[in-house]
Amino acid sequence: MTVLLALQAELAAATDRFLATAGSLTDDDLAAPSLLPGWSRGHVLSHMAGNAGSHINLLTWARTGIETPQYPTPEARTAGIEAGAGRTAAEHVAELEAGTARLAAAIRDLPEAAWRATVAGMRPPPHPAWYILVRRLREVEVHHVDLGAGYGPADWPRTFVHRELHDSLRTWPHAQSTVSEISVRGGRTWRGLGSGPAVEGGAADVLAWLIGRSDGEGVRVVTVGRPSMPVPLAPPWLTMPAPADLPATPPKDYP
Repeated sequence: MTVLLALQAELAAATDRFLATAGSLTDDDLAAPSLLPGWSRGHVLSHMAGNAGSHINLLTWARTGIETPQYPTPEARTAGIEAGAGRTAAEHVAELEAGTARLAAAIRDLPEAAWRATVAGMRPPPHPAWYILVRRLREVEVHHVDLGAGYGPADWPRTFVHRELHDSLRTWPHAQSTVSEISVRGGRTWRGLGSGPAVEGGAADVLAWLIGRSDGEGVRVVTVGRPSMPVPLAPPWLTMPAPADLPATPPKDYP
């Protein structure tokens, strides 16, 4: 037994939640701004449909051994999002449902050995194919929040929050750090992160701050001897799309 079945179940449940929210939005809702600067809700849904196809490309690479880039170029990715952003609500839902169904089939049909293949996103490092599931789940959960349609960080499953905190800290940009220490209340403390104050907060609040989905609500500075001060901006997120030392064989659990 490996983590593959658990990740697939998480992804299926997260996708169902995302599709339910997408299906509740009207044409006017989709034309309104999302929580991502410069993107409407339609941009978010267009990206998610295209992102499903991009992960099918990586699964194809794993299955065939033939390098199949996630996106042809960054410009092609941007152009595709813009081209689809203005779809009607019904068209968006149809694209999303078709894309997620194709992705689910590609995941289901991938031979066991192919999950150990090495693939790469648009930035290094390369990673084993099983981590595609983690990356797509991240896209679904984070962009569900970006829709600004009633689903927030407090709705993230605990398993997702735990894993994303783990990976955020394993890919930490020490040279660009704005804090020295992060503590999750009732959980783990990460030290030696760089320069700056120590902060603490609830797990989902810390994650939302780390990935730029909050200004630090629910997070506070706790460095002893310092005067009260605002929570700093988090350092850049996802400078690496995956930790650099992932095992090739899908582990029993992750993290």
